[in-house]
Amino acid sequence: MTNGNYEKLVEQITDLVLAKIGDDAYCPTFCRADVERIVDAGASRIGIVLGETATAHDWASLIDHTLLKPEATESDIKKLCNEAIQFGFASVCVNPAWVKKASEFLKGSNVPVCTVIGFPLGATLPDVKAYEARRAIFNGASEVDMVINIGALKSGDDCAVEDDIRAVAQAAHENGVLLKVIIETALLTDEEKVRACLASKNAGADFVKTSTGFAKGGATADDVSLMRRTVGHSLGVKASGGVKGIEDARAMFEAGATRIGASVGVKIAQEASGVKSNIVAGAY
Repeated sequence: MTNGNYEKLVEQITDLVLAKIGDDAYCPTFCRADVERIVDAGASRIGIVLGETATAHDWASLIDHTLLKPEATESDIKKLCNEAIQFGFASVCVNPAWVKKASEFLKGSNVPVCTVIGFPLGATLPDVKAYEARRAIFNGASEVDMVINIGALKSGDDCAVEDDIRAVAQAAHENGVLLKVIIETALLTDEEKVRACLASKNAGADFVKTSTGFAKGGATADDVSLMRRTVGHSLGVKASGGVKGIEDARAMFEAGATRIGASVGVKIAQEASGVKSNIVAGAY
């Protein structure tokens, strides 16, 4: 783990622990020291169970507020960013063409920009994906979610899959950026899901992610559980596609997810506050 990634990890975990404690009088220095000891002992993720007392901010802090529809306009992206600032989402996730504009809208906030690479098919060449990642990072992305070469995986060419991921991992990590790998679970057998997760882990990914939201199905608790068992606790697991509200999100976290990707983040935050939401879930 690089020093930059270490510091980012400690900061993120510390913020989450302090948010759970909810006591302004509690000493942040002591909490940071505790977290540093946990990380030094080998942990790279701390799991969180969101109970009945979890606040809307607790939920929002684990959601990538997402808008990947091809028809999204500048005003849509601005609205997404304003909501992310208001609710405190983990990130906004937008297509590469909107990264620079989203970065401008989020300037001065603590909300990072996430984007997608090789999206949604994953069928572009590794060097093209790596360039796309570097360009997005240059434009302001702090997290990148790439789609694997699904066809190569289903053809049994795990080396090609791993090399593809590694190319983007290198582009991301040389800039201190988080990499999530979308394996598109709806198109895979369980055996293929395991192989995809292992390739992601071997290639240096930070997260494995279920879905693009554009295939024939999205995240399921069973898939999240399988992915968690496969990668252990060294990688995060992001559930995306088909999360329609707080109960879906809760099921994903209970199955082992550490991040949610959803276009209904506002609805989830509202439901966490006890507010009935009329937001309808749809595609990204």
